[in-house]
Amino acid sequence: MRDVLMDVLEEHLGEASFLWNQRERGLVASNLTLVDVAEIEARLLAHVDGLIVAGVPAVEKLLIPALEEMEAEQVAAAAYTLLNVQEPSGTDLVRTALEATSSEVLPALYRALELRGSEALPSWLPTLLKQEDPTRLALSLELHATHGVDPGPTLPELLRHKEPRVAAAALRVAARIHHPLDRHLFQSYLNSTEPKLRDAAIEAGLLGGHRSAWAACQSAVESRAPDLRFPALLLALGGEARDEEQLRQLLHEPRHRPDTLWALGFSGRRSAAEACLEWMEDPTVSHLALEAFCAITGLPLEERFVVQPSEEDSLPPLEEDDLTADLTHKPEDDLPRPATTAVLAWWKDEQPRFEMERRYLYGKPFGLESLYESLLTAPMRRRHVPALDLALRSRGELTVPTRALTSHQRQALEKLRTASPSLFRTPFTSGLRKS
Repeated sequence: MRDVLMDVLEEHLGEASFLWNQRERGLVASNLTLVDVAEIEARLLAHVDGLIVAGVPAVEKLLIPALEEMEAEQVAAAAYTLLNVQEPSGTDLVRTALEATSSEVLPALYRALELRGSEALPSWLPTLLKQEDPTRLALSLELHATHGVDPGPTLPELLRHKEPRVAAAALRVAARIHHPLDRHLFQSYLNSTEPKLRDAAIEAGLLGGHRSAWAACQSAVESRAPDLRFPALLLALGGEARDEEQLRQLLHEPRHRPDTLWALGFSGRRSAAEACLEWMEDPTVSHLALEAFCAITGLPLEERFVVQPSEEDSLPPLEEDDLTADLTHKPEDDLPRPATTAVLAWWKDEQPRFEMERRYLYGKPFGLESLYESLLTAPMRRRHVPALDLALRSRGELTVPTRALTSHQRQALEKLRTASPSLFRTPFTSGLRKS
């Protein structure tokens, strides 16, 4: 019987690890929705429950040893399960693992803590900020930011940390808890040549309502600063005609083209949709152009509007093959390619209903209703940006945690339904103040 029980528990842990990985990948998938991820999550939690019910045998024989493995999904699944175990204290076991585990799987342990409900976080959370290792310290700050936990009197010192990733994480904490920022320090971060630090400062500044953050965002795009994905995205969300023109100019620079198409898909403007059409014949970005066009216009991805390339079509000519290219599978690799002639014919019929000065989301006028619907039904990979738009508009008062458990996401979505429609009538930049 003991052997049978262990076989069952091993199966629970194996399935939980697999489903944990599937869920994490699903959060950025181009072909899954919230409903799909909720189904994966339900199966994951059922296996977690099976391990919890087993009690001490599961803890001692499987979960503790699993924390010492090198497979991130197994470490995360075991840690998340232990955080829900009372006897022996699972949270203490996770704390011990945090102190001893290697840097390769350390993010997995923190991810388990991120998925833990804010009301059930361990009491030892503040001690994580006493670590000296920058990687561990940055991860600890990100955890505080995720749950909106105030680090206390150590935050000002952490905001001045010499390691950019630590200071950037501290900025995200400050933005989440509405901690005031030193003006000179804040401005120096807005002008930073380190993209992650600059982007964190811009986001914190916009959430705090500072116009200087918006100026830094515009300046980054205009000066072609390094890594423009985030500034370009913000320009699409809050910019006017002049800002969108800046983005369209970026399309002519190959290194910025993928990020610019991603950004334009959230601008919601007819001119942006038409800019996407121009790149549907380019095999390097045609899938991104179609995705962005659909996000604005609501073009349904029916069979007549997409083509399935053959394996030969997907391979570049031998003389153009980049042997140093990153071949890791990315979420955008699952995007379909456009049947351009059919898309153009559809647009010719539909174009008149799109006004030049309005913003659209999946073919509907941008507003509370369309934003709510996109957060509920859009592909997972695209939900994080509407959630950011919502946070910026409300100065952080309305948040949808798009990486949290789907039950927590749905609770946040219900709160969104009571928001004032006036919040969506002007760009989020309209209320920024000089600072």
